[in-house]
Amino acid sequence: MRGAYGWTLSRLSVLGSTVSVMDERVDEDVVDEDWYGNELSGMRFVDVRFSRVDFTEVRTGGLVFEDCRFANCKFNVSEHRSSSFVACTFARSSFFSATLDACKFSGSTFVDCVFQPITIIGGLWQGVTIRGTDLTKIKFAGADLRDADLSESDLTGADLSGCNLGHATLRNTQLAGADLTGAQLDAVDLRDAVLRDTKVDLNGAISVAAAYGAVLA
Repeated sequence: MRGAYGWTLSRLSVLGSTVSVMDERVDEDVVDEDWYGNELSGMRFVDVRFSRVDFTEVRTGGLVFEDCRFANCKFNVSEHRSSSFVACTFARSSFFSATLDACKFSGSTFVDCVFQPITIIGGLWQGVTIRGTDLTKIKFAGADLRDADLSESDLTGADLSGCNLGHATLRNTQLAGADLTGAQLDAVDLRDAVLRDTKVDLNGAISVAAAYGAVLA
C-alpha cells in the first residue's frame, strides 16, 4: 500500500486493531516538494537529502532524522515536539517563528540559517555547530549545549539560564546582556567570549574569575 509522498505502508494486527506502520526512508533525494501543514509522526529518515522543501506549518512528534541534509528549506511556523535531528546539516534554511520543544539536535551543523524569531524549549543540542549566526535574544533556557561550537555567533541578550555549556566553544561569541544564571560552565574558556553586562550567579562569577587567573579568597 502506497502512502503520501511515496512511502510504503504495511499493516499489522495488534489485539484486534489494525495499525499502519510507516517504513523508513534511506539514502534518497527529496527536491522541491511542498509539505505545507502536514502532521508527521513515527517516521525515520536516514541519509535523506532535502532540497528546497517547504516544511512551513508542519507539525512533527517523535520524528527521527539521522545524517540528513536540509538545503534551502523552510521550517517557518513549524512545530516539532520530541523529534530528533541527529548529525544533520542545515544550510541556508529558515526557522522563522518555529517551535522546537524537547527536540534532539546532537551533532548537527547549521550554516547561514535564520533563527529569528524562534521558540526553543529545552532539548539536547550537544555538539551542535552554529557559527557566525544571529542568535540575539534567543531563549535556550535549560537546553543541553555541551560541546557546542557557538564561535562568532551573536547571543546578545540571549537567555542561557540553566543551560549546560560544559566544554562549549565560545570564541568571539557575543554575550553582552546574556543571562547565564544557573548555567554549567565546566571547561568553558570565557576569555574567548565577549562579556558585557552578562548576568551570572556565584558559580558563574567563579568561572569568569578563574578564566582570568583569579582565585576566590
